Amino acid sequence: MSLPFTAALLAGGKSRRMGRDKAFLPVEWQGNSVPLWDRQLSILKAIAPAELVVSGPRKQGYPASIRVFPDEWDDAGPLGGIATSLARIHQNMLLVLALDLPRIQPGFLQKLLGRCEADRGVVPMLNNRFEPLVAVYPKAAYGIAIAQLKKGDYVLQNFVSKLMHSRLITCFEVESDEQQQLENWNTPEDLRT
Repeated sequence: MSLPFTAALLAGGKSRRMGRDKAFLPVEWQGNSVPLWDRQLSILKAIAPAELVVSGPRKQGYPASIRVFPDEWDDAGPLGGIATSLARIHQNMLLVLALDLPRIQPGFLQKLLGRCEADRGVVPMLNNRFEPLVAVYPKAAYGIAIAQLKKGDYVLQNFVSKLMHSRLITCFEVESDEQQQLENWNTPEDLRT
Protein backbone atom coordinates (compact mmCIF):
# COMPACT_ATOMS: atom_id res chain seq x y z
CA MET A 1 0.00 0.00 0.00
CA SER A 2 1.46 3.32 -0.99
CA LEU A 3 -1.19 5.28 0.91
CA PRO A 4 -0.04 6.98 4.10
CA PHE A 5 -0.94 5.11 7.26
CA THR A 6 -0.66 5.43 11.02
CA ALA A 7 1.08 2.70 13.01
CA ALA A 8 -0.08 2.13 16.59
CA LEU A 9 1.62 0.02 19.22
CA LEU A 10 -1.13 -1.48 21.39
CA ALA A 11 0.42 -1.26 24.86
CA GLY A 12 -2.50 -0.65 27.19
CA GLY A 13 -2.85 -4.11 28.69
CA LYS A 14 -2.59 -4.79 32.39
CA SER A 15 -0.22 -7.82 31.99
CA ARG A 16 -2.10 -9.72 34.72
CA ARG A 17 -1.17 -13.21 33.52
CA MET A 18 2.47 -12.21 33.05
CA GLY A 19 2.64 -10.83 36.59
CA ARG A 20 4.68 -7.81 35.50
CA ASP A 21 4.44 -5.13 32.83
CA LYS A 22 5.17 -6.74 29.46
CA ALA A 23 6.39 -3.40 28.10
CA PHE A 24 9.57 -3.75 30.13
CA LEU A 25 10.35 -7.40 29.39
CA PRO A 26 13.94 -7.58 28.09
CA VAL A 27 14.47 -8.74 24.51
CA GLU A 28 17.53 -9.04 22.32
CA TRP A 29 17.34 -6.54 19.49
CA GLN A 30 20.17 -5.59 17.15
CA GLY A 31 22.79 -6.94 19.54
CA ASN A 32 21.42 -5.23 22.64
CA SER A 33 19.01 -6.08 25.43
CA VAL A 34 16.16 -3.56 25.24
CA PRO A 35 12.66 -3.30 26.73
CA LEU A 36 10.01 -4.95 24.55
CA TRP A 37 8.28 -1.61 23.87
CA ASP A 38 11.52 -0.25 22.37
CA ARG A 39 11.88 -3.21 20.00
CA GLN A 40 8.27 -2.93 18.87
CA LEU A 41 8.55 0.81 18.18
CA SER A 42 11.71 0.10 16.15
CA ILE A 43 9.81 -2.48 14.09
CA LEU A 44 7.04 0.04 13.41
CA LYS A 45 9.49 2.83 12.52
CA ALA A 46 11.11 0.48 9.99
CA ILE A 47 7.93 0.40 7.88
CA ALA A 48 7.84 4.22 7.60
CA PRO A 49 4.37 5.19 8.85
CA ALA A 50 3.13 8.74 8.31
CA GLU A 51 2.60 8.84 12.07
CA LEU A 52 3.56 6.52 14.92
CA VAL A 53 1.56 6.37 18.14
CA VAL A 54 1.24 4.27 21.28
CA SER A 55 -2.17 3.20 22.51
CA GLY A 56 -2.23 2.99 26.30
CA PRO A 57 -0.72 4.96 29.17
CA ARG A 58 2.61 6.77 28.78
CA LYS A 59 5.34 4.65 30.33
CA GLN A 60 8.78 5.42 31.63
CA GLY A 61 11.32 5.60 28.82
CA TYR A 62 8.96 6.39 25.95
CA PRO A 63 10.49 9.12 23.77
CA ALA A 64 8.92 12.52 24.45
CA SER A 65 8.30 12.81 20.70
CA ILE A 66 5.97 9.79 20.60
CA ARG A 67 2.24 10.53 20.68
CA VAL A 68 0.45 8.47 23.33
CA PHE A 69 -3.31 7.86 23.27
CA PRO A 70 -4.61 6.79 26.69
CA ASP A 71 -7.57 4.45 26.24
CA GLU A 72 -10.91 6.24 26.24
CA TRP A 73 -12.69 2.99 27.21
CA ASP A 74 -11.86 1.47 30.59
CA ASP A 75 -11.34 -2.29 30.77
CA ALA A 76 -12.41 -2.82 27.17
CA GLY A 77 -9.26 -4.65 26.15
CA PRO A 78 -7.55 -4.11 22.81
CA LEU A 79 -10.81 -3.08 21.13
CA GLY A 80 -10.83 0.04 23.32
CA GLY A 81 -7.30 0.89 22.19
CA ILE A 82 -8.14 0.30 18.53
CA ALA A 83 -11.26 2.50 18.79
CA THR A 84 -9.34 5.25 20.60
CA SER A 85 -6.64 5.19 17.92
CA LEU A 86 -9.12 5.17 15.02
CA ALA A 87 -10.82 8.23 16.52
CA ARG A 88 -7.60 10.23 16.80
CA ILE A 89 -5.48 9.37 13.76
CA HIS A 90 -5.05 11.64 10.76
CA GLN A 91 -4.62 8.90 8.14
CA ASN A 92 -7.25 6.67 6.55
CA MET A 93 -5.51 3.43 7.60
CA LEU A 94 -4.36 2.22 11.01
CA LEU A 95 -1.82 -0.58 11.32
CA VAL A 96 -1.88 -2.04 14.83
CA LEU A 97 0.76 -4.15 16.49
CA ALA A 98 0.30 -5.72 19.91
CA LEU A 99 3.12 -5.15 22.34
CA ASP A 100 3.37 -8.86 23.17
CA LEU A 101 4.31 -10.16 19.70
CA PRO A 102 8.11 -10.20 20.18
CA ARG A 103 8.97 -12.11 16.99
CA ILE A 104 7.15 -9.91 14.47
CA GLN A 105 9.35 -8.57 11.66
CA PRO A 106 8.95 -5.52 9.40
CA GLY A 107 8.55 -7.72 6.32
CA PHE A 108 5.36 -9.27 7.70
CA LEU A 109 3.91 -5.81 8.37
CA GLN A 110 4.89 -4.70 4.85
CA LYS A 111 3.05 -7.74 3.51
CA LEU A 112 -0.08 -6.66 5.41
CA LEU A 113 0.15 -3.17 3.99
CA GLY A 114 0.65 -4.56 0.49
CA ARG A 115 -2.66 -6.45 0.74
CA CYS A 116 -4.68 -3.36 1.67
CA GLU A 117 -6.90 -1.46 -0.73
CA ALA A 118 -7.86 2.23 -0.57
CA ASP A 119 -10.71 1.75 1.93
CA ARG A 120 -10.26 -1.85 2.98
CA GLY A 121 -7.86 -3.16 5.61
CA VAL A 122 -6.49 -6.64 6.14
CA VAL A 123 -6.19 -9.15 8.96
CA PRO A 124 -4.15 -12.37 8.96
CA MET A 125 -5.71 -15.72 9.85
CA LEU A 126 -4.03 -18.60 11.65
CA ASN A 127 -5.72 -21.92 12.39
CA ASN A 128 -9.11 -20.53 11.28
CA ARG A 129 -8.93 -17.59 13.69
CA PHE A 130 -8.37 -13.95 12.93
CA GLU A 131 -5.16 -12.38 14.28
CA PRO A 132 -6.61 -8.93 14.97
CA LEU A 133 -3.67 -7.60 17.01
CA VAL A 134 -1.43 -7.34 13.96
CA ALA A 135 -3.76 -5.96 11.32
CA VAL A 136 -4.65 -2.90 9.27
CA TYR A 137 -7.99 -1.20 9.90
CA PRO A 138 -9.62 1.53 7.82
CA LYS A 139 -10.80 4.62 9.67
CA ALA A 140 -14.33 3.60 8.65
CA ALA A 141 -14.07 0.72 11.15
CA TYR A 142 -14.50 3.23 13.97
CA GLY A 143 -18.32 3.17 13.87
CA ILE A 144 -18.42 -0.61 14.18
CA ALA A 145 -15.90 -0.51 17.03
CA ILE A 146 -17.97 2.06 18.94
CA ALA A 147 -21.22 0.16 18.42
CA GLN A 148 -19.61 -3.00 19.75
CA LEU A 149 -18.06 -1.20 22.74
CA LYS A 150 -21.43 0.33 23.65
CA LYS A 151 -22.91 -3.19 23.73
CA GLY A 152 -20.11 -4.34 26.03
CA ASP A 153 -18.87 -6.82 23.40
CA TYR A 154 -15.07 -6.56 23.52
CA VAL A 155 -14.36 -9.73 21.53
CA LEU A 156 -12.05 -8.91 18.63
CA GLN A 157 -13.11 -12.00 16.64
CA ASN A 158 -16.64 -10.53 16.56
CA PHE A 159 -15.30 -7.11 15.58
CA VAL A 160 -13.34 -8.50 12.63
CA SER A 161 -16.31 -10.65 11.54
CA LYS A 162 -18.46 -7.51 11.39
CA LEU A 163 -15.77 -5.70 9.40
CA MET A 164 -15.61 -8.64 6.96
CA HIS A 165 -19.39 -8.57 6.58
CA SER A 166 -19.24 -4.82 5.88
CA ARG A 167 -16.41 -5.35 3.36
CA LEU A 168 -14.10 -3.06 5.34
CA ILE A 169 -11.43 -5.73 5.74
CA THR A 170 -10.12 -8.82 3.97
CA CYS A 171 -8.14 -11.73 5.37
CA PHE A 172 -5.43 -14.13 4.33
CA GLU A 173 -4.01 -17.35 5.75
CA VAL A 174 -0.58 -16.95 7.33
CA GLU A 175 2.09 -19.03 5.60
CA SER A 176 3.71 -21.77 7.68
CA ASP A 177 7.14 -20.11 7.66
CA GLU A 178 5.63 -16.92 9.13
CA GLN A 179 3.56 -18.45 11.91
CA GLN A 180 6.25 -18.04 14.57
CA GLN A 181 6.01 -14.26 14.13
CA LEU A 182 2.53 -14.39 15.67
CA GLU A 183 3.63 -16.10 18.88
CA ASN A 184 2.81 -13.92 21.85
CA TRP A 185 3.97 -13.55 25.42
CA ASN A 186 1.11 -13.83 27.91
CA THR A 187 2.55 -15.80 30.83
CA PRO A 188 6.04 -16.33 32.33
CA GLU A 189 6.07 -19.79 30.71
CA ASP A 190 5.92 -18.16 27.26
CA LEU A 191 9.27 -16.49 27.92
CA ARG A 192 10.99 -19.87 28.14
CA THR A 193 10.06 -21.03 24.65
